[in-house]
Amino acid sequence: MQDQFDIAVIGAGPAGQIAAIAMARGGRRVVLVGPEPDASDRRTTALMDQSLSMMERLGLWQDLKARAAPLAVMQIIDGTKRLLRAPTVAFRSAEIGLEAFGYNVPNASLLQTLSKNVASEPLITRRAAPAETIHVGADTVTIGLGGDETVTAAFVIGADGRRSKTRESAGVGVKTWSYPQTAVVMNFSHSLPHQNISTEFHTESGPFTQVPLPGLRSSLVWVVTPQDADRLTSLSSDQLSAEVEARMQSMLGKISVEDGVQAWPLSGMTALHYGKGRAGFVGEAGHAFPPIGAQGLNLSLRDIAALEEILIDRGSVPIAADSGDRFDRKRRIDIASRTASVDLLNRSLLSGLLPVQMLRAAGLQVLASVAPLRNLIMQEGVAPGRGLKNLPSLLRKKVGR
Repeated sequence: MQDQFDIAVIGAGPAGQIAAIAMARGGRRVVLVGPEPDASDRRTTALMDQSLSMMERLGLWQDLKARAAPLAVMQIIDGTKRLLRAPTVAFRSAEIGLEAFGYNVPNASLLQTLSKNVASEPLITRRAAPAETIHVGADTVTIGLGGDETVTAAFVIGADGRRSKTRESAGVGVKTWSYPQTAVVMNFSHSLPHQNISTEFHTESGPFTQVPLPGLRSSLVWVVTPQDADRLTSLSSDQLSAEVEARMQSMLGKISVEDGVQAWPLSGMTALHYGKGRAGFVGEAGHAFPPIGAQGLNLSLRDIAALEEILIDRGSVPIAADSGDRFDRKRRIDIASRTASVDLLNRSLLSGLLPVQMLRAAGLQVLASVAPLRNLIMQEGVAPGRGLKNLPSLLRKKVGR
């Protein structure tokens, strides 16, 4: 048995489901292939302003907004004990005319909304099984689902994670690297309101990042050494709550860590090509790096938006054989710049070299004291290209003074 589609999406996590919805709502017949994602995921995702606009355009945001918390202020505090310490820097969304930089959404809520929209979308056919074989040919893509069932498509979107079978089937290699760090991830309640403020403490082992959730709750990503991660995850709930409260300097009052603490070793990966021929790779099939600066899913949504421009045609023109190559060229600069910036920030925290510490402290000092530069960085953070687009007018204003 063989079914034919315009686009096959391999992988049913958040990136895969959003890709399927976007392509279907652009008029393409889509098959979404992959097992149901883990609905017990306790992590959260910070969706920034540009991503929220895309989610709203696709009809996905209204259902999620009530279960998300706005990020109105993002502050960085130097929590190291080093000789050279940086000043506290606060980024306020109101400075650039936004109600919030973005919203923090529980992954379980995100998956629930996406699954509901996939099920109700008439142009999406769901196959809740892994792709056993994928053949990316010059004219078509053939996917074996086990038994005698196969599906064919004019293009395949790989959203199947770091060990992407789609990427491997297209003959694309990867570059990988690792860090001597582990991210300990948890949610917790607190006695004082967070006031929609996200606080990132920079420590000698990496960032300690608290992000608001609705009510008197927050999520936390605590980057530590693997040894310390083992110690933290072995603590009782009361002991771990006390450690989190101490690291936060009791800013949110009494802390109570919830069940479901997880630990994730940190590493990085980038595909040598983000697309090739009739295949494109989004999310962690194309790029992966530490959970710093709310870049992960936001970068994936920009992948999907780029594919919309290439694959969706209101005149029902067939998908071109070089669409993957066009996608690769379109995404290379954005992915490379975001990967490099996250890697540089992370390594600067780990470095014990005095010149590196001086540069980091000086950079944060400039951001704290120079409002126009801080505004440019904020605009670039919520919507890549927006800050650089406004740079000429900023320079004209400075020269005019």
